[in-house]
Amino acid sequence: MVKDLIIYDEAKQVFHLTNGHISYLLAVEEGKTLASLYFGKAVKAYHGQGKYPRVDRGFSGNLPGSLDRTYSKDTLPREYSSAGEMDYHEPATIVRQLDGSNALNLEFVDYKIQAGKPALEGLPAAYVENDDEAQTLTVVLKDQLTGLVYNLLYTIYRDVDIIARSVKVENQGQKEVYLEKVASMQLDFVAKDFDTISLPGAHVNERHPDRKPVAYGRQVFESRRGTSSHQMNPFLALVGKDTNDFNGEAYGFNFVYSGNHAISVEKDQLDQTRILVGINDYNFSWKLAPNETFQAPEVLLTYSDQGLNKMSHAFHEIIRERVVRSEFKHAKRPILVNNWEATYFDFDEEKLMPIVDEAKQLGIEMFVLDDGWFGHRNDDNSSLGDWKIFAEKFPHGLGHFADYVHAQGLKFGLWFEPEMISYDSDLYRQHPEYLMQVPGRAPSPSRNQYLLDLSNPEVVDNIYHQVADILENNGIDYVKWDMNRSISDIYSVALPADQQGEVYHRYVLGYYRLMERLIQKFPHVLFEGCSGGGGRFDAGVAYYMPQIWTSDNTDAVARLTIQYGTSLAYPTSMMTGHVSAIPNHQTGRQTLFETRGAAAMSTVFGYELDLTKLTDAEKALVKDQIKEYNQVRDLVVNGDFYRLKSPLTSNQAAWNFVSKDQNEVFVASFNILTAAQPVFTKTKLYGLDPNKNYQNVATKEVFGGDELMEIGLFDPVIHQDFTAQTYHFKVVD
Repeated sequence: MVKDLIIYDEAKQVFHLTNGHISYLLAVEEGKTLASLYFGKAVKAYHGQGKYPRVDRGFSGNLPGSLDRTYSKDTLPREYSSAGEMDYHEPATIVRQLDGSNALNLEFVDYKIQAGKPALEGLPAAYVENDDEAQTLTVVLKDQLTGLVYNLLYTIYRDVDIIARSVKVENQGQKEVYLEKVASMQLDFVAKDFDTISLPGAHVNERHPDRKPVAYGRQVFESRRGTSSHQMNPFLALVGKDTNDFNGEAYGFNFVYSGNHAISVEKDQLDQTRILVGINDYNFSWKLAPNETFQAPEVLLTYSDQGLNKMSHAFHEIIRERVVRSEFKHAKRPILVNNWEATYFDFDEEKLMPIVDEAKQLGIEMFVLDDGWFGHRNDDNSSLGDWKIFAEKFPHGLGHFADYVHAQGLKFGLWFEPEMISYDSDLYRQHPEYLMQVPGRAPSPSRNQYLLDLSNPEVVDNIYHQVADILENNGIDYVKWDMNRSISDIYSVALPADQQGEVYHRYVLGYYRLMERLIQKFPHVLFEGCSGGGGRFDAGVAYYMPQIWTSDNTDAVARLTIQYGTSLAYPTSMMTGHVSAIPNHQTGRQTLFETRGAAAMSTVFGYELDLTKLTDAEKALVKDQIKEYNQVRDLVVNGDFYRLKSPLTSNQAAWNFVSKDQNEVFVASFNILTAAQPVFTKTKLYGLDPNKNYQNVATKEVFGGDELMEIGLFDPVIHQDFTAQTYHFKVVD
């Protein structure tokens, strides 16, 4: 018999979720209040010692109608809180009722334990392929006065240390209400002294890990840009003071959502810490009529007692195996060349053909045509929304050029930016109401482009049919899906005044609907997400697109920190990286071809330069890089990734990929700046089998796994900035 993952002790009213590696405990306390007990390393059984001590706390109110001064919702660690309870922390939910009040009293009324994991309607989420993989607990809380029901969903996976949490709200009352905040999860900690690790950034400078102590009051990590954003990724870790990549406690929270988000951490007067994760309540209000439901997005939680690498592995495994659905999830993704940095808008069919020819000779597997193929687009001032072939550039049609690419043995990819519209477009001239703008106000341009109102189903239908027509009739193997601005001018002509607070979220739901229709229609097309690079790099996108352009910054040295930070929450199979020209188009930096290759090879690999301008020596290097990547790309897509050295704290970066059977290893190490009097350094590998022998594929030297991990390899001394080394090891008898 398969062991249950969720146990309910009816006498104690305690729920215990455990897979033998992690445990999550919650209980029903006085006043039918749902309380947090424990989340951490697995315990075999629970005997009640986690019950919160009863102490009379001044200025912390007690249960209505009770004279027990030792029990307060203001101090009790909670699983889900609401406004109006005399809990003075930030609440998980706020609901405005028709009389203007916003108080709720959410009481435990029921629970359900089921095999597997229910899907979340209209939203991306982790899934199961068979019901034995996971179990789901639904705890039902109800406010008796309004009839509002909150279903708290907890799914624990059997073979990966992940708990998925979400909330579904049902209006079982007689009156409409307005949801002004619905966090997807709350977790309260007692006797923990944390640091936070977040992933802030900017365009061409994404996801730089930022570590700071949890201080008194609230810290909020958020996006209000309508997307998950370059500026603050929807991920947070709460870690011990001594935690690093290899040691210490780490709690990870990864929000499966692509819009406005808020992760708040609050340390109170008792040194207790509350974390809330969910849709940002900025400009959010959702009208919920009787008998309607609202499903909040999902949060993936993990716990590690072995540092950040183990935390990351749980996220990598669940996203790669049970968020990504594409047939390409385990595939060796094609090595591509993108024409953007080679030609920008200045191209036609004849100018592109020599690049395709060179790609064939070098062993590249796909040619991707970037911006400028549609409408009458010769710069970024027109034609968004008009997904028709630019006849001057392709006089014989795009299909003719696609046939040429395919005839050379390459796949053919195409860039789109379907969520945008230009004033100078047929779509705007025919449907000005499709543009998102506040009535009577001129909308704000960004890059001289404007936003389509994807909260409007009519707009989604129009764009779907345009994109589907291109994909169906032009031999498209791959789509790069871009979004080069943040959302503004929030208003939808398709909604009444009292539902304008729904526009941000409805936009994201429209984007998800559009993507779902396209991937169902075209399951054999490889979709890659992009938003000016990494402006929408999240697990929600991964549900529809197995890979995302990690950053518009193609500089290899800058990419070290970007890729290092991204790997905290996301697998390398989601990241794409390209070897680009020097001086680099974003930084002006000049780096060795080998270094550019090593950085890009640590992701889904490609090129972004004019192949026709390479020297013979550079072409030979391209062939060598492709040969090397062909040997290791299954490791990069499907192996276990370990960070070895951080570019944040040293002059170096290093990581290795290990196959699931520990029989193969790929290592990339980087030295950023050279020195006249260098200090000797070593790279120690991680995750190998200490009892196996590993042979360096290039040199044929043999080392024990224990040697490579404990003694390591001396890094070579090279008197040149921005150098890199790669190593490939295979097990030998």
